Amino acid sequence: MTAEFPHKPLPSQKAAPGIGLQQVSEEDPQVTLASSALCVMTDFRRVPVATIGPEATLNQATEQMISRGVRLLIVVDSERVLGLITARDTQGERPVQMVNERGMRYDDLRVRDLMVPLDDVDLLDMQRVMQADVADIVATLKDWGRQHALVGQRDPQTGETRIRGIFSATQIGRQLGIQVQTFDVARTFAQIQATLSKAY
Repeated sequence: MTAEFPHKPLPSQKAAPGIGLQQVSEEDPQVTLASSALCVMTDFRRVPVATIGPEATLNQATEQMISRGVRLLIVVDSERVLGLITARDTQGERPVQMVNERGMRYDDLRVRDLMVPLDDVDLLDMQRVMQADVADIVATLKDWGRQHALVGQRDPQTGETRIRGIFSATQIGRQLGIQVQTFDVARTFAQIQATLSKAY
């Protein structure tokens, strides 16, 4: 019997008189730069992923982000992932530039026009993420100059890779209690100003 099932039962102790109940804690565990990266990853096994279709308008995408409290949506067609779109895509300089280049109205723009296609999406490997700490993720986001990083995980049985989770600089900053700036704000505003000056 031991050879077939080598595991041992856990030791126990009698409940002491007057033992209390653990109450629900509203506070998240203290996160530091040395904490496991998993502490700051939004795991799609536990939190439903925010998605949108490619034909949705930019206004619909923005409303979806606001209602879900996120700044990134995964663009899907049925069960197929097509890409992603962020608040910077829908509200930054790119829509203004596209409107002027194509001579169209903002309301005519669709998610497919501004989304980052799947071919251009970088995925962090879940196995590496499990060995990383929060500081590694912050360094990655700063190196990419992005607010988000997606995590992919390969199914060993089927060989298929699925998007398992996401890192958000905003969320990481909230858990650390500091602002995590991953891109040059001055440069971004300069790009917007340059785009606007060309338009008028």
